[in-house]
Amino acid sequence: MPESTPTPKRRGRLVRLAAAFVVLCAVAGYLVVQYVTGGTGAPGCKVVSGQQGDGTSYEFTPEQAVNAATIAAVGTGRRMPERAVAIALATALQESALRNIQHGDRDSLGLFQQRPSQGWGTEQQIMDPSYAAGIFYEHLARVPDYAELPLTVAAQRVQRSGYPEAYAKHEPDATLLAAALTGQSAATLTCEGRPVTSAAATPATAPVAAAAPTDAVRAALVRDFGRDAFEETGAEIGGAPKPVSTPAPSPHPTVTAQSHGRTVTVPVPEGTRIDASGRSEEERGWQLAHWAVANSSALHIQRVTYAGREWIAGRTESTWQSTVPKGTGGAERSAGAVRILTAQ
Repeated sequence: MPESTPTPKRRGRLVRLAAAFVVLCAVAGYLVVQYVTGGTGAPGCKVVSGQQGDGTSYEFTPEQAVNAATIAAVGTGRRMPERAVAIALATALQESALRNIQHGDRDSLGLFQQRPSQGWGTEQQIMDPSYAAGIFYEHLARVPDYAELPLTVAAQRVQRSGYPEAYAKHEPDATLLAAALTGQSAATLTCEGRPVTSAAATPATAPVAAAAPTDAVRAALVRDFGRDAFEETGAEIGGAPKPVSTPAPSPHPTVTAQSHGRTVTVPVPEGTRIDASGRSEEERGWQLAHWAVANSSALHIQRVTYAGREWIAGRTESTWQSTVPKGTGGAERSAGAVRILTAQ
């Protein structure tokens, strides 16, 4: 008896089912990729205004948080003002959405879409966020009165973009980020702190994240803030202490063991002394604390404590909580150190 062939109606139904299955698989794959790389649906980060009653905020991904923290750290390390950091962040938001991308118009690369053919550096240099931020600030510093110019004008003087007005729309978000990541506003940046898988690691963060957690944190601190930032007060990082004429507490990250993890402690001396990066002690402390939270996913950071406040990865509300018992008055103002607890 000859084998029956599917009727046109049945064949149409099978085709529709197959097509629906393919679409479903594609959507599922897309969602998985987005989750792993910090896209739509992935746990993220948030920065809010430090001004009471101002409800403005900006939400971004862990990948963007790492790059934003690097841009801010390099800027303050060069003694650039908060305005310069805001200009740099707005520029990177426009050029790359704060992602260290390996493509662009013609030979443009990286956070700022800088071009090797235009003298910005080699491809390898431009793909290093610290280098890219540094060369941007170097050019920005040559712009006369850049801090007094409209943000989009200052950015355009550096970038020479074909869309000179495009930077302006990022100014509100960049201003919020700059205030938090330079330490001007306290306890305003939070992240959910989901560990980043190797598939989501960027070329710049992958080697650091592959190290032991505490070693990775220390290496990343030096990478972003510079070795001098931790050695000018006699700190030891991979060598003998640097002699200083006036003894001062060292901001070098020291490692101490804990029963349920490892802690990197970065001393932040109290008072109004300005440190090597040009910031007051309180600003320096909050910059380091926010930097740690921004890097929490990439560096497997579980807890950050500073100035009587504490951030914990995975906490539902993802906010800074007070660690000072009620009735202790000004105890919360005592900073002491930024403590960064990493995974085992």
